[in-house]
Amino acid sequence: MSSETDEENVRTKGRRMPLAVFVLGLAVFCLNTTEVMVAGLLPSLSGGLDVPVTAAGNLVTVFALGMVFGGPVLTLALMKAPRKPAMVMMMVLFLVGQTIGALATAYWVMVVARVVTALATAAFFGLAASVCANLVPPDRIGSALAIVFGGFMVANVFGLPLATFIDQLMGWRAAFWAVDILVALCLLLVLIAVRRAPAPEGLDVRSELSVFRSGRLWGAFATNALLIGGVFATFAYLSPVLTGLAGFPEGAVPLLFVLYGVGTVIGNLVLGRLADAHTMRTLWLGGAVLTVLLGLYALVATSQVLSLAALFLLGCTGLPLNPAMAARVMSLSNSGALINTMNTATICAGITIGTWLAGAGIDAVGYRAPMGIGALLTLGALATLGIARITDRRTTDTGPCPAAPADRATTACV
Repeated sequence: MSSETDEENVRTKGRRMPLAVFVLGLAVFCLNTTEVMVAGLLPSLSGGLDVPVTAAGNLVTVFALGMVFGGPVLTLALMKAPRKPAMVMMMVLFLVGQTIGALATAYWVMVVARVVTALATAAFFGLAASVCANLVPPDRIGSALAIVFGGFMVANVFGLPLATFIDQLMGWRAAFWAVDILVALCLLLVLIAVRRAPAPEGLDVRSELSVFRSGRLWGAFATNALLIGGVFATFAYLSPVLTGLAGFPEGAVPLLFVLYGVGTVIGNLVLGRLADAHTMRTLWLGGAVLTVLLGLYALVATSQVLSLAALFLLGCTGLPLNPAMAARVMSLSNSGALINTMNTATICAGITIGTWLAGAGIDAVGYRAPMGIGALLTLGALATLGIARITDRRTTDTGPCPAAPADRATTACV
């Protein structure tokens, strides 16, 4: 039976989510854990590499910049490659980079390791989202993406504390090796569970690049960067906010992150389903709730009870917007790996800007600043949605959306 027939069988096989979607979500969790875990290893990395803590902290920025600038270039180079071998190649490249990091004795070697793993992670995210979109019927893409992007969320909530615990128990190198082992296991699962996914036939690189001329697409990228940038402006500094303002003991912080994690799981299940049929409404509602929530959190951050409520609701309405954001980008362009990698790159740019602004705000006015800055960024995201709505109404009056494929013009213009 041909690979095309196999893929069609997967698309039409009842309503059960394919196992490959869950495998891809697990792989995203493992790869993204290496991005976020450095935040919990800073003291150990600083001592082990004999550099200031600020230099160790720059390893987070190095990874983000590698995803922003290098990921799309690498994905472009892989556009004509079959999808499954390309994903396997990126996982092997990640293993090489992670191993270099685990063995690093000099700071510059760790920088190289972070760049290599960032390139592999960014390209894998784009490929995984593209394969995922082709494993399920169109009306289930949002739900499938919720599972894949759920790996991203779990990495932030559980991967970081787990890596920190391993560091405290056995050292930072053990945390790097642990991720290496997990990714190696995921590589085997990908080889077994993910069906062959050939590159799209008749793929024209110039045509793929032409979609980036769309102002609507860049508007969607801007929305995504501002939404997640606003979330991470707060998330990156939750630990000092919870201990410094709310007065929680440091030992309680991991448990509080678990509460946040429960919120992301619940939000992901709900918003992932809404993303299938109500993409734009989900973004509008989520953005509005986030803006109000972050603004209120800045005001009540000294109350432990209200902080717990804000933490849980932030988990429910922040990162779980990822499936709706990705579905909107695909509706305005295509489900290719390059589009999804660019979406990841712009989100990483938003995270970099959001966390930098939050840090500067803390220096200026204290630990209420991250929530206030986050609210301003998500308010900016709502402004981009408003501009898109006005533009779409004008386009609807004069003709169909030129930026969207014919089979998705209605979705793009909602």
